[in-house]
Amino acid sequence: MTERQLRELPIVPAGLGVQPGRHTLRGAETNVYAEPAQQSFRVSVLGRGVEVRVRPVEHRFDYGDGASLASAAPGGPLPEERWGERTATGHVYRATGDYTVGLVTVFAGEFSVEGGPWQPIAGTALVPSRPREVSVWRSEVHLYAEDCNANPRGEGC
Repeated sequence: MTERQLRELPIVPAGLGVQPGRHTLRGAETNVYAEPAQQSFRVSVLGRGVEVRVRPVEHRFDYGDGASLASAAPGGPLPEERWGERTATGHVYRATGDYTVGLVTVFAGEFSVEGGPWQPIAGTALVPSRPREVSVWRSEVHLYAEDCNANPRGEGC
């Protein structure tokens, strides 16, 4: 099994997640993560049955603003009550605007010929995921001294 044959396998790209979602805030933690999976294939090489397994070994995140990260860890989703926490694969956008977030997952493989021992495949396969669009907004905080319970039509209520 060669590196070329590894790259020709129909490896399913990792999912690309972004939290809190399509919109995030300038200066806030945005959780970006990969959702890869190990995959198996059954192929024929020179008339012999070959089982191939591929596993993700690196995740290359491109945040769309010039920043990037290569990580063995894929990161992962956070429950909604923890959105805004710093994560190993997250990012903080410094400017407002629309960005395209990209991910390339590097897969390594191994093969077994007709049930024989597993052997590594030299090289890797780089599999791009479908990019995600993120719109970064700014927020403003205004403080009001009005008691909205006493005056529901007051400034800021």
